[in-house]
Amino acid sequence: MVAAGGRGEEPTDMADPARARRLAKRIATIVATAIDHEIKDPRLAFVTVTDAKVTADLHDATVYYTVRGEDLDTEPDLAAAAAGLEKAKGVLRSKVGAGTGVRFTPTLTFVTDTVPDTARHMEELLERARAADEELAKAREGAAPAGEPDPYKEPRVRPDDGDDL
Repeated sequence: MVAAGGRGEEPTDMADPARARRLAKRIATIVATAIDHEIKDPRLAFVTVTDAKVTADLHDATVYYTVRGEDLDTEPDLAAAAAGLEKAKGVLRSKVGAGTGVRFTPTLTFVTDTVPDTARHMEELLERARAADEELAKAREGAAPAGEPDPYKEPRVRPDDGDDL
């Protein structure tokens, strides 16, 4: 089968993976900048864009974000941030189209990034494991083995010199 270009290649609708990564990085930058400087929705004041992924055909982009509270004691309002991003989706897509120059501007999907929460949970688990290790080390300090120091040591048996002959 001869492709549309006439070079005997199969037509592909998949982009170069490196190009997809560059486009995803550019989309993340454009969206983050627009949220910080151009979109005046107070629900987006504490939104941080963490990453973006683009499908192989460059038609769909997933933008990952986190939301923090106003201060350390305030829980983030994830529902309000999601609603604000959904409302701003059209404007953000227009900015992505103008900023990337690709033929087809990707659709944008916003997903809450769970990596920071997972990392925090893993740190808590590691801290618990360290504390348990310290307790075990303290309990082991003055302990002595029960019974023989090496209970698996086999007794040495010497053959009698006169019995084998």
